[in-house]
Amino acid sequence: MRFILRRLGFYLIAFWAAVTINFLLPRLLPGNPIDYFLARYQNQLAANPHLLDSLRPAFDFKHQSLLDQYRQYLINLLHLNFGVSYSRFPTPVNEMIGQAIPWSLFLAGLSAILAFSIGTFLGIVAAWRRGKTVDVVVTPLTMFTQSFPAFFVALLILYFVGVVAGWFPINHAYGDTVRSGLNLPFILDVLRHAAMPLCALLLSSIGGWMLGMRAVMINTLSEDYVSMAQAKGLSNRRVMLMYAARNALLPQVTSFAIVLGYAITSLVLIENVFAYPGLGYLMVTAVQATDYPLMQGIFFLLTVGMLAANLIADFVYVLLDPRAASA
Repeated sequence: MRFILRRLGFYLIAFWAAVTINFLLPRLLPGNPIDYFLARYQNQLAANPHLLDSLRPAFDFKHQSLLDQYRQYLINLLHLNFGVSYSRFPTPVNEMIGQAIPWSLFLAGLSAILAFSIGTFLGIVAAWRRGKTVDVVVTPLTMFTQSFPAFFVALLILYFVGVVAGWFPINHAYGDTVRSGLNLPFILDVLRHAAMPLCALLLSSIGGWMLGMRAVMINTLSEDYVSMAQAKGLSNRRVMLMYAARNALLPQVTSFAIVLGYAITSLVLIENVFAYPGLGYLMVTAVQATDYPLMQGIFFLLTVGMLAANLIADFVYVLLDPRAASA
């Protein structure tokens, strides 16, 4: 119980610090958001000058009390109200994030699960059969693909697989010719559009899971209980999976919870390369348009996701190894 309260207290402080930094960053940058708004919507404002009076409280924060702004900012956060986007005024930020986040969750979640499963399995096999085909061929190959930045791999896949070969669509999440919904043509089209981004993410992440599992697995194979299981005459598959791999999975499982939290942040460049309409693509658009409300809304979600993932990882680790609670 003390461990849980201690970790909750730590993450609450970290959450408050992140929220405060998210509040301060746009206000410490040079310039005033309302200046960008005036330049972008000068024609609309010329036709309706009084519109500016209703926008000043939201966009002209350089001439407001910082304490009053912070108080109003916290109140808005409690109601999950991030205001309106002035790059797509008057669309609410919540609506734009709500449209983008399912695509990012789908891409990040599916890629993380596939990379974890494939990489962990390959790591188990490579460690169990050291010096054999999987270890000699697959291990260096995954190390090679992991050495390249994910966006560089994405550009190569986009050009050779999408543009030259034409095997998959090169942008967006689904085509204009399908009707969105829970129907087979739409699902297949979504998978076709996600194939290249998924491939780029897998090639840049499988190696880490494989090498991590291989290293832990090799150490686990030297333990006495593994030798005892082999001496009892148990099958190699049972010793590999039930004794060695089961105990070697502990660091992998905790790392997986953390990776899920960071997965969306890794999509920023990938989604931009493939024009995939997720949070990463939306964040790049917000930065280019200096859309502070939209940037703050996305940063807040990313912060909550990363902190929640780390908290879950701490609790999972304790469940798998109760000794960690007393550390």
